[in-house]
Amino acid sequence: MKPALCLLGLVFVFAARAQDVKPGFTLKTTAEFLALHVSGQAPPGATALEYRLAESGVVADDAKWSPAETTVGEEGAFAFALPLTRSRWSEVQVRVLKGAEVIATKETRRKPRAFTLLTAERVAALPEAQRAAWTAYGKRSEERFDREFDTLASECRQLGLARARPAPGNSAEFEVASGVKAAWFSSDEAKRIADAVMSYQTPSGGWSKAVDYTKGPRPPGTHWTAQSGEGGWHYCGTIDNRTTTEQIKLLAGIYSATKRDDAKAAALRGIEYLLEAQFVNGGWPQNYPIESGYHEAVTLNDDAMVHVLEVMLAIAHATSPFTFADEALRRRARESFDAGVACLTAAQVKVNGQLTVWCAQHDPLTLAPVAARKKEPSSLSGAESAEVLKFLMRSGPVNPMTTAAIEAGLGWLDAHRITGLRKAKTADGKTDFSADPASQEVWWARFYDVLTGQPIFAGAQDGVVYPSFTEMAARNKVAYAYFTTKPGELLAKEKARWQKRLNKEKP
Repeated sequence: MKPALCLLGLVFVFAARAQDVKPGFTLKTTAEFLALHVSGQAPPGATALEYRLAESGVVADDAKWSPAETTVGEEGAFAFALPLTRSRWSEVQVRVLKGAEVIATKETRRKPRAFTLLTAERVAALPEAQRAAWTAYGKRSEERFDREFDTLASECRQLGLARARPAPGNSAEFEVASGVKAAWFSSDEAKRIADAVMSYQTPSGGWSKAVDYTKGPRPPGTHWTAQSGEGGWHYCGTIDNRTTTEQIKLLAGIYSATKRDDAKAAALRGIEYLLEAQFVNGGWPQNYPIESGYHEAVTLNDDAMVHVLEVMLAIAHATSPFTFADEALRRRARESFDAGVACLTAAQVKVNGQLTVWCAQHDPLTLAPVAARKKEPSSLSGAESAEVLKFLMRSGPVNPMTTAAIEAGLGWLDAHRITGLRKAKTADGKTDFSADPASQEVWWARFYDVLTGQPIFAGAQDGVVYPSFTEMAARNKVAYAYFTTKPGELLAKEKARWQKRLNKEKP
């Protein structure tokens, strides 16, 4: 039997272990912020129920049994709620009485959150040193998750809310414009945004994406995310869509302009969040605390990891707006940056012994290419790889490792340009890429088959991998960039710039 528990959209699965279970005794357990709800079916002849609950650890053998405030129906059905003082629980035991006789007992334990890439089995199979480091990382992540849950649950309890309110949403990416004038950081508008941004910083130190800061600071009992229902904890702390890195840059800019201590403190907490979220191998997951699925992967998609490395490099050099970084923080940022670059070079995919480019996300333990959403198969990426290469060419260390990675990546992209296609609109107004030998347009696919190097197009609805955009678009809704020109810009401009840097800085 595997009853489910829903906590603000989190689904936990529990393993029920029988202790002298009689036929007809079933037990279901669900929880929300304020209480643990127990229901089920008692065996024939039951007259009362008792329980004992552990909010952490396991129920002690000598723990006192308490009477459940419920009656057993004629058909044996029962239901009761147990207040949770700590917002969490680990084990509940229920026994059924027939008069003074105990006729059945069951216990249910909360099972840890399940993962798909960082599973306990995979971590346990690692060499001892790696296993210890990854185990410690996972433990910290779970502790952070528990703290976030307990913080919000405490607020909801004080307000008498069974569920948290979602944050106001804004689908646009939050970004500090590169050309914004220094004076803006002292403006009333900047102050209002900074106040709201700081209020939405999670207890772990990061931020969620797609939050509308123009609506003002976070009221108590409001989630840090704009997700609702089953997605309540989705992207609670993330580096997706420039999130967390941009908030840190904003607050650092605010402090540089105004010397607001609260802005500096929040920026430093955000930096600590990024340092803690970094994987043992130097990569970063999309979300931290870890969220199950492709979010566990080393995430290059939409340049997430590159944005973190840019921040770390700026801190390491104490460049604006991070002039406040002391020597210890600069050293830690440099170590983080170096580990991140090493992860990138280690993750570069080899095919038949030859370096190629990167996937949009890589397995956190093996660094092998992995899939994400249906439209994002395990593949070689034209767009993300171009951004990784540009970053390495501009900011990576000039050494044999990065030089080899850059030269191989540039060569692969140069050999995989797509010609003979023309971007156009179909009769019903949809974008299409049709064959046209006369076209002078040059494109690269967002995704290439790892082994063959051929462009592939996965459907967002059906997940089927098609050999052409037209075939895929005929069967799926298209709201995604399946082609890119980024490699063209890289080869036309950045390659020459890189060669000059290489000649100047080559050891």
